[in-house]
Amino acid sequence: MIIDFIINYIGFFAAFCTTIAFVPQVIKVYKSKSTKDISLYMFLIFTIGVLSWLIYGIIIFNIPVILANAVTLILSFIILIYKLRYK
Repeated sequence: MIIDFIINYIGFFAAFCTTIAFVPQVIKVYKSKSTKDISLYMFLIFTIGVLSWLIYGIIIFNIPVILANAVTLILSFIILIYKLRYK
């Protein structure tokens, strides 16, 4: 029982860290209206990967994987939209 709690806590912590890491980039892109230093292909591949992780998390019903990738997917889409808009 306690080991499951610890494993889930580590999962939530990892999910929080990797997801929140995108917030400063989204804020910078929003404020500067510039995405010239962001690779479109890298972000497209990344977004597809995040979507795949989200689908995987849903299939195995793993809440940390689902939450982290759902939020990261939203943040990634925001950056992609700005990248396409300010190209």
